[in-house]
Amino acid sequence: MATKTKNVFFCSNCGAESPKWVGKCPSCGEWNTFVEETVATKPAKSVGFHSEKKMSRPIKISEVATDSEQRIKLPSKELNRVLGGGLVAGSIILIGGEPGIGKSTLVLQNVLRIRSRKVLYVSGEESIQQLKMRADRICDGNIQCECYIICETVLENIFNGIKESNPDLVIIDSIQTIATDTLESSAGSVAQVRECAAQLLKFAKETLTPVILIGHINKEGSIAGPKVLEHIVDAVIQFEGDRHYMYRILRSIKNRFGSTSEIGIYEMKQNGLREVSNPSEMLLSQSIEDLSGIAIGVTLEGIRPFLIETQALVSTAAYGTAQRSVTGFDYKRMNMLLAVLEKRVGFKLAQKDVFLNIAGGLKVNDPALDLAVICAIISSNVDIPVKKRVCVTGEVGLSGEIRQVTRIEHRISEADKLGFEYIIIPSNNLKGVKTDGLKIEIIEAGKVEDAFRFLFG
Repeated sequence: MATKTKNVFFCSNCGAESPKWVGKCPSCGEWNTFVEETVATKPAKSVGFHSEKKMSRPIKISEVATDSEQRIKLPSKELNRVLGGGLVAGSIILIGGEPGIGKSTLVLQNVLRIRSRKVLYVSGEESIQQLKMRADRICDGNIQCECYIICETVLENIFNGIKESNPDLVIIDSIQTIATDTLESSAGSVAQVRECAAQLLKFAKETLTPVILIGHINKEGSIAGPKVLEHIVDAVIQFEGDRHYMYRILRSIKNRFGSTSEIGIYEMKQNGLREVSNPSEMLLSQSIEDLSGIAIGVTLEGIRPFLIETQALVSTAAYGTAQRSVTGFDYKRMNMLLAVLEKRVGFKLAQKDVFLNIAGGLKVNDPALDLAVICAIISSNVDIPVKKRVCVTGEVGLSGEIRQVTRIEHRISEADKLGFEYIIIPSNNLKGVKTDGLKIEIIEAGKVEDAFRFLFG
């Protein structure tokens, strides 16, 4: 007897179901998120993952054994840092990012270097030949690992392959291409993504096998599919960066087994991704010539400090209307800083073009970079280079004061480690901070005029 089908509307944000289209989701409150899908009224019995696990019984929390969690150390130290120390047994990890950013390359180059564990790589997007060509490029043709690959998009066939190979780690590339026969909708739909993720979660928890899901993102930059996908998994890792630049940032958005403040930095090379252990040296130019419009700022990504070069160019407006161009920094915040310079310090910049660039293609949201931005702008405006071996950090307020920033001791230590001679910090930001043993000289500034006085004399 054929299975009857019907049309149902699902919320693409939270996965809520409705028999008809509604403008506002009654579950999550989002507007215009309901999409229509065809589902079976009486779905066939699931042939996905099944185990002989006995029914759980209630247990007192005081009787629960607190053994340390077992983690699988991956070859990449940066990835281990973001995950909180490695893959936890039975965890399910979601890695998202833009097309071509390097998600599959990151995962594949890690599993190809695992020697002691069996890995199953499930590809729903690439053929076996394409995967082999990428693996040869990453490993220079010298592949020595127990990595099995299967090109499959049907969930039931994937579980058959898992039972046959009995892997220690499973990679799904990508979750939006996987579909189960129990649903009539196409792969990538809300119902399919939710059901396939739930089946893979059940497999991971009952067999204690880690599963890594690779996911697409939508035009807003969030993980494609229902929001419930991010709630199902144990960790959500975002791979960010501009494809036109060589640097990539691995950022943890959700992590049940570690901190969400850690980041990993990679550099894209022809043979894969290279870890950047000291990003400060990579982001600073090696030019020995003194140039105006350049200031070195100390910023934080997560809890990781590094020094970054801020470049500015100020010139007379050619057509009467001044241009404002920003790369890697908040456009509205730069306009605010320009207003502070004009109103509080007296620099007339309204009729001048201002171009701002953060070196390396990184996007920085740390308010502590404010002082470096205005120093670079003023340096270009008066055409006087900033003193050599000087870095700055501090948030600038609307009254022209330099406000205190967080983790000042980490910022000072990073500048000292790289051999800088001076660092300008906000006044009274050193309370409770030990500076013994540091070679760098600390200059405290309460207003932007104090910083300008030291930098330009």
